[in-house]
Amino acid sequence: MSEPIGRKPQDRRRRGETDEPPAPRETTKRVDAFGAEIDEDAGPERRITGPGSSRWVAPTFIVVGLLGVAWLVVYYIAGRDVPVMARIGDWNILIGMGLMAVSLGLSMMWK
Repeated sequence: MSEPIGRKPQDRRRRGETDEPPAPRETTKRVDAFGAEIDEDAGPERRITGPGSSRWVAPTFIVVGLLGVAWLVVYYIAGRDVPVMARIGDWNILIGMGLMAVSLGLSMMWK
């Protein structure tokens, strides 16, 4: 194959063009985060579940949140007529908000 006029073989090498075929790529081994090799032929591993993946979390945070909202609604509507709420006074707001905050904390455990 002839070179175009004005081009030298050194120009091809500078641009990365060579007459040699590309070298075969090396195969790499897959490793996990700890450096252990991953066997691709092995079956799926058993996953370790983290905290909060239990079945009780979702119903619990919903119930506790609704209980906090119900506490505040009852306090604002009939707080003076309910003896316990009348005795506690404005602490009822803290109780209702506290229940909703606990519900928010439980919701973060849900997956």
